[in-house]
Amino acid sequence: MIDLRANLRLKEILGEPDRFPIGVELVSTRGTMTQQQTLKTRGFSEALTHSPRVDWVSITDNAGGNPQLAPIALGTPILYAGKEVVIHLTCKDCNRYALESQLWLLASQGFHNVLALTGDYPIESFEGSAKPVFDIDSVALLTLIEKMNAGLEVSAGSAKIPTKLDATHFFAGAVTSNFKFRENTLLPQYYKLEKKILSGAKFIINQIGFDSRKGHELLAYLQRRHLGQVPVIGNVYVLSLVVARLFNQMKIPGVIVTDELNGICQQQGASPDKGRKFFHELAAKQLAIYRGLGYRAGYLGGVHSYAEIEEILDLEKSFAPDDWKLFAREISFSRPGEFFLFEQDKATGLSAPGEVNQEWKRTLPERHSNKNVTLGYHLSKRLHSLMFEKGKRLAPLAEKMCRKAKHPSQGPPWMRFIEQLSKAVLFSCQDCGDCSLGETTFLCPESQCAKNQRNGPCGGTRDGKCEVFDYECLWARAYDRMKYEGKSEQLLDHAPVIQNQGLRGTSSWANFWLGKDHTSKKSAAKPS
Repeated sequence: MIDLRANLRLKEILGEPDRFPIGVELVSTRGTMTQQQTLKTRGFSEALTHSPRVDWVSITDNAGGNPQLAPIALGTPILYAGKEVVIHLTCKDCNRYALESQLWLLASQGFHNVLALTGDYPIESFEGSAKPVFDIDSVALLTLIEKMNAGLEVSAGSAKIPTKLDATHFFAGAVTSNFKFRENTLLPQYYKLEKKILSGAKFIINQIGFDSRKGHELLAYLQRRHLGQVPVIGNVYVLSLVVARLFNQMKIPGVIVTDELNGICQQQGASPDKGRKFFHELAAKQLAIYRGLGYRAGYLGGVHSYAEIEEILDLEKSFAPDDWKLFAREISFSRPGEFFLFEQDKATGLSAPGEVNQEWKRTLPERHSNKNVTLGYHLSKRLHSLMFEKGKRLAPLAEKMCRKAKHPSQGPPWMRFIEQLSKAVLFSCQDCGDCSLGETTFLCPESQCAKNQRNGPCGGTRDGKCEVFDYECLWARAYDRMKYEGKSEQLLDHAPVIQNQGLRGTSSWANFWLGKDHTSKKSAAKPS
């Protein structure tokens, strides 16, 4: 019989002093376990399993929006051989029920380490493109995992008798994109990172990036917010000539290789070994930088053979203890005009944690673009405060009218007509019945976000533009509105939001006044 609590070692591995453990990303493949490409991947995974230099294997879930073999298939032989496994779990393909089902399966098979991700938007595959799900996001998934770890409470039978299920023992982590170029895309990532940690993320892996100052800034931000105890794992992607070009062209959402770095890569790629030595040395230097900065571990991606890993780790081991400081100046590929939260330390080239960027601290309207601060926004705010402050102003009267209506969840017909017409015209409302407009600065996450993100931005924006459609990210616009009013740090005070899909097609106004939407659950959870 499997001991379901046997493999709970990742937490201890990340907490061991005087060690810099290494995780390796294993990208799943398309096809069965007998497919030729899968056999190669299995051979690679076996080498990782038996290597004393690799502390855990992290297995992707339909990476890049591609349909692939479920990670549990590759992970099972690794886990049962005694190696720690981290299973990626994304929200793009499964609703909350399917995600919960996957978590029960993982727990039952002895998998406890999970990386919670919102996920990449599906790309074209079988008979075109799949319809994305995005029922919940990474913040909500982490919230679900926390509830499962505490013993999920469910209502059983026709009598709806409360039942508490056996507690799971997941050690859940999350990802953050700390290499964003613009202020209104970087700061929301930091705010969302906080929400992930508060929702249950026990470790953090940063997105792929090649700027030591931004890597240091992430740690400085967590220290500033008194979250420095959370283990942060440094993501090192081993470039190649082709991959560097793809990253430079922003073909992979959320990842950037600057023109300067790409030029160096293309030059090195013209060498007889196609840049192999250079790319491996670059990865080794990044590992050394992360170790020197105080990251708790390293995370290697983009590798396809164990020989590559050995070469990179041997190189990193050969460096002198203080070499990372030189490397940090060398691997600092930012772009002109890039925003940093902290001023630069001239002595090191890294962040000066005690010196916040003075431009960020300024909140004057003339400092920030007001293109998103429209008359409609001001009007919406005024009407919202008039109608939706519970127990105040018009809210008690509206609640009474809804309770007396023939269909309370729709409210009086004349009110429902006004709601549908006004919200369709002003916000392109999709009639979800569980509205977040008041929490997203009156920008509809259903009609203006490809992934329906209600707890902050995904990591896939390209210089402020949505990775799927050619419009500015909803959360960048929301940040601008909050910044204009000097309240940018309150952007995600509302999170986490878990939308009730059962209310779709009903009146969100009535659901708010009658206490049926997500805001009532949040209020009920607050201590009196």
